[in-house]
Amino acid sequence: MILRAVAITAILFSLSAQPPQGGRGGGPAQQLMRDGKLAEALNLYQDQLKSSPDSIPANNGAGTVLDLMGKGTEARKYFQKAIETSTDAAGKAAAQRAMAMSYAFSGDCSNTVKYEQMVLDYWKTRESAEPGNAFYQQGEMANEAARVCIDAGDLDAAAKWYQIGHDAGIKEPDDLHPGRRALWQFRTEHAMARIAARRNNRAEAQKHVALAKKALDDIQAKDASLYGQQQVFLPYLTGYVSLYLGDTKAALEDLQKANQNDPFIQCLIGMAYEKSGEKAKANDYYKKAATTTAHNPPAAFAVPFAKKKLGVA
Repeated sequence: MILRAVAITAILFSLSAQPPQGGRGGGPAQQLMRDGKLAEALNLYQDQLKSSPDSIPANNGAGTVLDLMGKGTEARKYFQKAIETSTDAAGKAAAQRAMAMSYAFSGDCSNTVKYEQMVLDYWKTRESAEPGNAFYQQGEMANEAARVCIDAGDLDAAAKWYQIGHDAGIKEPDDLHPGRRALWQFRTEHAMARIAARRNNRAEAQKHVALAKKALDDIQAKDASLYGQQQVFLPYLTGYVSLYLGDTKAALEDLQKANQNDPFIQCLIGMAYEKSGEKAKANDYYKKAATTTAHNPPAAFAVPFAKKKLGVA
């Protein structure tokens, strides 16, 4: 389980750790999703459910497709079925996490928090059995909720849950992963800078950017591999702050150094081009973002946002 936590670290920020439900991996329905054939993928999942109505993968898959189609109310019927038919605590927590992401696709901060709290509570029960993972996962779930809330515009809730994530994450035994305390500080300063920028508080945003850079330096000093994974999130941060503080030129320069395959980054770049009056370039990025089949916080923001920008139902 500790190895699993290390792998999740590479994905980062709650932000992206949620594995897609039905959007990746093998199987004909997943391939249809990757090909953009959502209606056909949904039909296939629904056919599977006719013969196996309690199939958790098929229920999760159908729910994911419906979220990607913008049909959250219908999607959540399938995720609820997965929750009800899960036979163990870990499986139920995974289904509850998928439900949280379904609410995220609808921009619903409060219900996302409700279901992420259920998952966080599950990981509290694992503290004695796997302390090297349980505290990390609690931080992940809190940060995931916070990420959804900041994207939904509930900045107070986002600040609260990022702090909860930090406080849980730093309880992980430091001797297992020496760079992880600095990681949690980096994540928290990263979040506080973005929240300050959203509030148009330039001085506060710049203060937290500086603290995030310091935390990243601390990661580099303690764990070179972890630093290699995290450094790409610095231009994401500086680009985000510049965008919301009105400097679109600086935003584009930095965001184009961030992860170009992240649909959230693609949306930010699209926003910067749009604010610069370059609508065609903006639409190119929105089109990329709209095609993701992930079921995680970046996709939960990007898919409905990009489709609205493109005028796609």
